[in-house]
Amino acid sequence: MFVYRREDLPPEHEFPADLEKLGYFINENDQIRKIADPTQEFQYKINKNARVNDMQREAMSECIRKIVASRLRELNLTTLRLPLTSKVNEAHVPILVSSNLSTASRIIVVFGEPVQDLGIWAYRSIGVDGINAGSAVSFAKAVLQSETNEEGTNTESAPKRGDTALVLANTGQLIWHCGARRPMTLPTWLAYPRPSAVDPPLMMTHRNKIPGNACWEDHISCVFNEILADRGRLVRHDAKISIVGMAEGGQGAIRHLSLNWEAWRGYISAVVLTNPLHSTDVELAVHDEISDSFLAFISSRCRAYVISDAPKGCLVPGSRRHGCNCYSSGEMQHVECIMPRAWKHMLEWLNRAHADPIMYEAQLKLKEMNDSDSETLNTDGSNE
Repeated sequence: MFVYRREDLPPEHEFPADLEKLGYFINENDQIRKIADPTQEFQYKINKNARVNDMQREAMSECIRKIVASRLRELNLTTLRLPLTSKVNEAHVPILVSSNLSTASRIIVVFGEPVQDLGIWAYRSIGVDGINAGSAVSFAKAVLQSETNEEGTNTESAPKRGDTALVLANTGQLIWHCGARRPMTLPTWLAYPRPSAVDPPLMMTHRNKIPGNACWEDHISCVFNEILADRGRLVRHDAKISIVGMAEGGQGAIRHLSLNWEAWRGYISAVVLTNPLHSTDVELAVHDEISDSFLAFISSRCRAYVISDAPKGCLVPGSRRHGCNCYSSGEMQHVECIMPRAWKHMLEWLNRAHADPIMYEAQLKLKEMNDSDSETLNTDGSNE
């Protein structure tokens, strides 16, 4: 039997989290391109070994995370640790909140996808459309600097600067790495350096769980209970909340609200979703007067954006399944790219809904046509 000594095992490949050392730069369009060939985007496959490719991609992702975090800090977004009692070197998950959280009359809360890092919509979009476009930077600018009239936003319904706060939840970085003393996503965990190139992935134990944030559903509940419910201290007593939920992030928000609607019904202004995963048979099932009230709220003050080849903003099927109007996002392939494509439409609608508390979505009337469902607008009683 052959026995290899530890020092005889092949070492891991090393990739520094430095754009220039990786061979890339940021061009004038805020896109990451190769130094050797400025027309080329990030190249994932550089080796036949998938592990090497993943480690290089993780180094690039770390570069992007640092850039995005720096730009968000420049917009006066600061870090809060959850649980709120945790210390820097203890297991925690960071979220980003604007400095006006405790004084704003309106709060926009974003629950992202569990596969993404804090402040990142889609690395795919960052590579194609630019760092700001594929991350929360452009969105945060539009929310916190509304009167600058970002393209696609409606300044008439946009609130004044300083009166809207932003909370970026972190449904992805929920694994605590004890050695690095920081939280990370599952892709980062799997790409983290190992003792050698042939060592198996790191094992997870209870020490890698973050208290109160063991999964994305727990994290969403933690944001509601520890941040948004702390009225009079972290948020104003009368602050209205607009929710943006992406995929599982939206599903978790809907679930939490459906179970606690009596406590939240007076504070939630509107909800907008990307790639909705909830259903009328589960999260929106009517059991009593409270759940019936929540269903009515979702049908009138919630909308969703989905994958579709229809023009952006067009009404598409889906309302019977999700209980709310569904619209084309303008994205035809990747669900993680819905937010970068459609956030301007989403934010404009959230602004109008906040400005007009009695505004509601046009109700849908379902018809059976040729053994398939088709949806038409029933304009009776609609003020859209």
